[in-house]
Formats: sequence, structure tokens, C-alpha cells
Amino acid sequence: MRSTEERVRMARLRAGQLERKREIRSASGLGVLCGVLLCSLIGTIHTAVGSGQGSMASGLFGAMLLYEDAGGYVLVGVVSFMAAVVVTLLCVRAKKRNTKIEDVRWGKEQDDNEE
Repeated sequence: MRSTEERVRMARLRAGQLERKREIRSASGLGVLCGVLLCSLIGTIHTAVGSGQGSMASGLFGAMLLYEDAGGYVLVGVVSFMAAVVVTLLCVRAKKRNTKIEDVRWGKEQDDNEE
């Protein structure tokens, strides 16, 4: 028969294993999301730039911003910035949650007044 301490230790060990598994799954999902965003960004840039025909300085893609089709670049920039903000917020929240979980796991319970 196992003692209470052994059961608590085993429960915490299993909880840690499940947490690590969830973190790996979350990181994999973020990696896939990053790949999808990269592919859509490349497709959007390809569509916005086109074949380069009719540009004042073909081959100089920075000069495309001075040409009439600069709206695609602005759209890509805004969408990329918004995606980066969302990913940053998700990472900050995950870090806070992991810190709380670690504190509880190691018995460092915090008062709600400290935050």
C-alpha cells in the first residue's frame, strides 16, 4: 500500500508529464501556424509584385513602393504586424500560466494581492 506522500508525488509527476506533453503540442501548433503564415506571406508578396512588368525599376523591389501598386506591401506589413502581436501575447500568457503552475507545483503559492 502506498502512503499519501507517495501518491501525491506520483500525482505531481504525472501532472508534470501531462503539462510537458501539452507544451510540446502547443509549440508544434505554433510552428505549423508560423509556416502557414510564411506561405501566405510569400503568396501575397508574389501576387502584389507580379511579374515586375511595367515597373520603373524592374529588379529593384524596394522601388516598387514608389510605384502605383504599393497597397499590397502595406497590407502585408499590417497583417504581419498583427500576427506578431497575437503570437507575442499568446507567448506572454503561456509564460505567466507556466510560472503559476511551477509556483503551485513547488509549493510557492502567491497571494492575489502581490500582482
